[in-house]
Amino acid sequence: MKRPPAFPVPSGRAALVPSVLAADFSCLKGSLAPVKKLADWVQVDVMDGHFVPNLSFGPGIAAAVARASGLPVDAHLMVEEPGPFLEAFAAAGAGLITVHAEAAHAGACLKEIKKMGLKAGLALRPKTPLKKIIPFLRVLDLVLIMTVEPGFGGQAFLPEMLPKISAARGLIKKTGRAIWLQVDGGITAETARAAAGAGADSLVIGSALFKAPSPAAFLRGLKRTV
Repeated sequence: MKRPPAFPVPSGRAALVPSVLAADFSCLKGSLAPVKKLADWVQVDVMDGHFVPNLSFGPGIAAAVARASGLPVDAHLMVEEPGPFLEAFAAAGAGLITVHAEAAHAGACLKEIKKMGLKAGLALRPKTPLKKIIPFLRVLDLVLIMTVEPGFGGQAFLPEMLPKISAARGLIKKTGRAIWLQVDGGITAETARAAAGAGADSLVIGSALFKAPSPAAFLRGLKRTV
């Protein structure tokens, strides 16, 4: 399988990242077609029914998304034991793999992801303290602040996460490293501006994007405002 383009590095503008959890899987290629020229990469939410109360996608879907979009793919592993899945998602074309700080052996997983030559992300649930990312900042390419409790799309953005986003931006700035600060959950045109104002430079958009009358117009509008 032809690998998708390399992941971009932070450039000072907000990256727009469709979450395919909200896409129309009866015609995945058609669902992604209006946005693939406007998005920076796509996210595949992987759920095991244990870490979160939902089941979603395996490596085969990640490979299909890579083919259908032609974009870099981030596999967001919302699973209790991410270690056994890393090689499979790397082989499926994921250029960035994000694991949760609350998952088993998160630190070892980050090292393995980097060893495979991929970008590594670390996600925090809303109630997880920001200090959990500090030991890993030297290897991270992305920090993901969940702005809903993970598991289901269509939830409302938690505004109490805005100070956490701002604090994460401060920690990243102190490292001097190019680390994306991503937010995921309840992102709409309004909450995107709030999250970007707090310091986020990667915005994951699901339901608001794929349920918009024109997903392409929705993304073009966001590009003008964040």
